[in-house]
Amino acid sequence: ERFYDPDNGSAMLDDTNLTSYNYRWLHTQVGYVGQEPVLYRGTVAENIWMGNQNDNGTDDVIDLDRITVCAKEANAHDFITEFPDGYNTDVGTGGERLSGGQKQRVAIARALMGEPKVLLLDEATSALDTESEKIVQTALDKLIQSKKMTSITIAHRLSTVRDLDIIHVVSKGKIIESGSHSELVAYGGVYAELASTSASKN
Repeated sequence: ERFYDPDNGSAMLDDTNLTSYNYRWLHTQVGYVGQEPVLYRGTVAENIWMGNQNDNGTDDVIDLDRITVCAKEANAHDFITEFPDGYNTDVGTGGERLSGGQKQRVAIARALMGEPKVLLLDEATSALDTESEKIVQTALDKLIQSKKMTSITIAHRLSTVRDLDIIHVVSKGKIIESGSHSELVAYGGVYAELASTSASKN
């Protein structure tokens, strides 16, 4: 996202240093969903539409068809249409009228509105209860599998990362293991130990 630049080393996108890219252009390429989604006072539709990176500020007409497509991809359409006012439902200050899982899915829909090439998920399900996590994770899994985008997922829960193509295990700021879930389990290192601990808890 280039909110910060590294003091050492470099962050690359398509073999090009991020500092070489136009800052505003880069932000049209990256969608972000964090642990605590930020929603703004207004309707569900307005909050999703805020992710429209192609809006140059001259067109105030909200495209409900595009919003609906993104909401469906984020597994949010069904709960939105159950509200009496549907997409015109006021979310309240900070989204207080929505549950944690509902807010997270609206935030995912907003990120998709910009049609990002990179979807950055920063502990996107860690603050949710088990049932909400399953619903949100299902939406994320479908997106990762169906969309032509790169997904970068930061997570502590193994259930969040086990189906990803490459998993990097980070300890004290360094990558200590890399591979798929099955490869890392077979390797028998830190990840395998975490997977074993997680399995015993379940």
